[in-house]
Amino acid sequence: MSSTNVSPPDTPKLDLAQWVGREEVCADRIDLRIARALAATLDLDPGTIAEGDELPPLWHWVYFTPEVRRSAIGLDGHATRGGFLPPVELPSRMWAGGRLVFSQPLRVGEAAACRSRIVRCERKHGRSGELAFVTVEQTISGERGLALVEEHDIVYREPARPGAPPGGEQIDEDADEAEFRLRVRPDPVLLFRYSALTFNPHRIHYDHPYATRQEGYPGLVVHGPLIATLLLEAFRAAHPVEQVRRYAYRALGPLFDTADFDLCGCLSSPETATLWAECDGRVAMRAEVAFE
Repeated sequence: MSSTNVSPPDTPKLDLAQWVGREEVCADRIDLRIARALAATLDLDPGTIAEGDELPPLWHWVYFTPEVRRSAIGLDGHATRGGFLPPVELPSRMWAGGRLVFSQPLRVGEAAACRSRIVRCERKHGRSGELAFVTVEQTISGERGLALVEEHDIVYREPARPGAPPGGEQIDEDADEAEFRLRVRPDPVLLFRYSALTFNPHRIHYDHPYATRQEGYPGLVVHGPLIATLLLEAFRAAHPVEQVRRYAYRALGPLFDTADFDLCGCLSSPETATLWAECDGRVAMRAEVAFE
């Protein structure tokens, strides 16, 4: 008597649309100690920051951090899926980019609130296979009213294949328009300190055996928000401006602690600039800043 092997039915994919519109609210204080710690992490003088000072743009990322209990942390270090963000079945999660509009600066010492809302969820296919994108809008207000509105994109995907190229745009060395160039060495101490300040437990940023053996990376992964922050800080050092009004950045490929990378930029108009991070002949992140 013969028998036929019957494959079990595929598990239905999560309907991401049902997460659109979910909201959560978080309150925080723009603490002086944390601002000074971030300054030190970025190799800036922490003693220049005092109560009442304007918080530099993008520094809000070290506030409104998650408060997930240790028992609710998954294998990768992230919170167990299924809370505010959808429990996407794809194992790897990264920041893909974002867009920010600044109304006025937050100030060190003031109370602030952040309202987060999921505005888009969609599935796509890329060179690395299936992808899922979740876009979160955050509205942040201080004691004087609205400070900024941000959208950031989170991408879920399959683990990196060992030995796979890191991705990113190839650089045309003959068309280099950089007006400034600053080299960064992304050592494990920098990555650990930024993880601690953002209370980001994702192990790819500080756990080398996990990053290389479990997720297939060649080394520790540099945080997308850290690259975006370093780019803007490099621009502000090269071109002091009164206020940053808009900032948009897009990750094109990861950076690792295995190689230094360059922060580059050039003015594209009297009130805008193009920025990029490059490493080993490829661009890993591009950004656009509008200022006055």
